[in-house]
Amino acid sequence: MTTGAGFGLAALDTRPPVRMGIIGVGRIGRMHADLLSREVPGATVTAVADALPETAARVAGDLGVPAVEIPELLASDQVDAVAICTSTPTHVDLIVAAAEAGKAILCEKPVSLDLTEVDRAIDAVEAAQVPFMVGFNRRFDPGHASVREAVRAGAIGELHTLRITSRDPAPPPPEYVAASGGIFLDMTIHDFDMARSIVGAEVVEVFARGAVRIDPRIGDAGDVDTAVTVLTHEDGTITYIDNSRQAVYGFDQRIEAFGSEGVAVSDNLPQHGGWTLTAPGRTEPRLPWFFLDRYLTSYRLEWSAFVDLVRDGGPSPVGTIDGRAPVAIGLAATRSLREGRPVAVSEIG
Repeated sequence: MTTGAGFGLAALDTRPPVRMGIIGVGRIGRMHADLLSREVPGATVTAVADALPETAARVAGDLGVPAVEIPELLASDQVDAVAICTSTPTHVDLIVAAAEAGKAILCEKPVSLDLTEVDRAIDAVEAAQVPFMVGFNRRFDPGHASVREAVRAGAIGELHTLRITSRDPAPPPPEYVAASGGIFLDMTIHDFDMARSIVGAEVVEVFARGAVRIDPRIGDAGDVDTAVTVLTHEDGTITYIDNSRQAVYGFDQRIEAFGSEGVAVSDNLPQHGGWTLTAPGRTEPRLPWFFLDRYLTSYRLEWSAFVDLVRDGGPSPVGTIDGRAPVAIGLAATRSLREGRPVAVSEIG
């Protein structure tokens, strides 16, 4: 029996899967490995590596794949592409090694906390001409993507302002904060990427304010836990971002694009669609608490986009420039906070 096109069913894809090696299988790497093994059509995991052999062995055993050392993974003819899910200071050396080995690369954000190092990674990727993506998964969230599409299509007229709210349910441990590069390079960097993606114009100036309102140990680590950042884009659009390390009601993620002809919004998603209305009022489900409860779909779509990039080529949906620009904005925000003034991104490099 044949299936007509009217049923909207795609033809069976008989191409071999993209064989992935996962470098770093801690919390985020294990999540990626599980998705690629079970939920991303066209991809499979063929090897894992981790600085902790027991961690690599445990994940490899669960997935039924070998645990190997990183050089062996990069040299393997059973690995087409790598996911770099290690700590930020290791990213650039791994990108360079993977590029020289001819592997396609998806690297978790940020590429580095140092622009010189980011540029070294970019040079290696461009010299090797390998497919490359940075793991800014929120671009692939359907709600956020709908705002970008509305702006790009002109549905809300000329864009005037973009507002991004990004608040975590609970603060990270102070020891994590001390090594993170600070709130702007660890947390707000996602929002800097979203601002560039939605507005479609580069950021030219950054003004940031911050405070310690939640955990004094974060201040002791040299960071803030509450921040507001104003971005000026080269087309005149203004982006306003507010961040908090602790929203007691859950994972708060909202975007509003306001233009001359209307507004486009990506709102919070409740845990489910049920609610109760009684005499005292309306009772609704709380917001998701865990980041995967909010963004699991975006990770699936991110990996599907990467598979398409490896198989079909073309421009990367989150390429080298997209890996560099949010780091520069984050460094400008950090300087702005410290010096109490607007900072031009051109000052950073």
